[in-house]
Amino acid sequence: MAATSGSDHYSHSKPPLSFLFAGKKMPLKLFWAFALLIFTVSRCFGDDDHEMEEFLKREFSLSKPYQGVGSSGSSHWELMGDAMVTTEQVRLTPDMQSRQGAVWSRIPCHLKDWEMQVHFKIHGQGKKNLNGDGMAIWYTKERVQKGPVFGNMDNFTGLGVFVDTYPNEEKHIERIFPFVLAMVGNGSISYDHERDGRPTELGGCNAMVRNLKHDTFLFIRYIRRRLTVMIDIDGQHEWRDCLDIPGVRLPQGYYFGATAITGDLSDNHDIISLKLYQLTVLRSKKEEEEEEDEITIPSVDNMELLRLGQVEEGMSAIAIFFTVLLSMLGCVFLIVIGLVVYSHWNESRRKRFY
Repeated sequence: MAATSGSDHYSHSKPPLSFLFAGKKMPLKLFWAFALLIFTVSRCFGDDDHEMEEFLKREFSLSKPYQGVGSSGSSHWELMGDAMVTTEQVRLTPDMQSRQGAVWSRIPCHLKDWEMQVHFKIHGQGKKNLNGDGMAIWYTKERVQKGPVFGNMDNFTGLGVFVDTYPNEEKHIERIFPFVLAMVGNGSISYDHERDGRPTELGGCNAMVRNLKHDTFLFIRYIRRRLTVMIDIDGQHEWRDCLDIPGVRLPQGYYFGATAITGDLSDNHDIISLKLYQLTVLRSKKEEEEEEDEITIPSVDNMELLRLGQVEEGMSAIAIFFTVLLSMLGCVFLIVIGLVVYSHWNESRRKRFY
């Protein structure tokens, strides 16, 4: 998936036919046949993108020169904790121990379909595995609440997308950090720090985002109750899939925010821009009827199946070894039992004849 046309970072503008055939003469019939083919293909891609249009919503967006951010109640964004505004970024935390900061939208978002493009930077003096702790992008019912979950409160209500830069669970060596993951909370689900959020995560991907010289981006799309997270961290202006989960139910009227926290280890966590786009999607009558019911509590369809799949996918090498070993021992045991039974049967059969 590529970024959408409203972004300043990416573009989907299509070249006109006159550009394709510049300097060439083409028969009229062939030209119209080719034009019809282009139209058909574009319609197919339009169907895949749900014939989607997008519009930048400035009241929910944060970008340079950050005029009025946090300075008064009339501004659209509010700073919290150790966050500060410079000419180049909103710095959520400096590269110092035991800091946390945030920037929160003052206006609740009532959009049904939206996407957030996050331009961010994480950098510091700490070497690999000696940095922390990470940052998060939020769409939640609560706002401006300090807490342990990347600078926000635990038991939150809504969506959190985390850029976790430090592994707390050392046993799981198959996961490479920094790691991007998403979680939906309903107000009673706690984030498990000791296990790096594994019990409640919807999915994620590794993302080597620290101390890069080029720009890094995070893309969060919520459309037709489907949550998609992508990243662009390689400097190639190409989005890479991170997670794509259907059946995510998020109420309208929540707040966007960004938070970060440091502990014994630290980093600079910077937000360069947050750009929110309203997505206008054509829905069928059936889809409209299915989405008529108002969502009041965040939830994810088939969450138990999702967790089961993650458990199976996340089996460690030791667990796989013992599973195979026990299976082989079971087979050997059955073979031995079978041979003993056969030996007794054969002996009794021999005695009957002799």
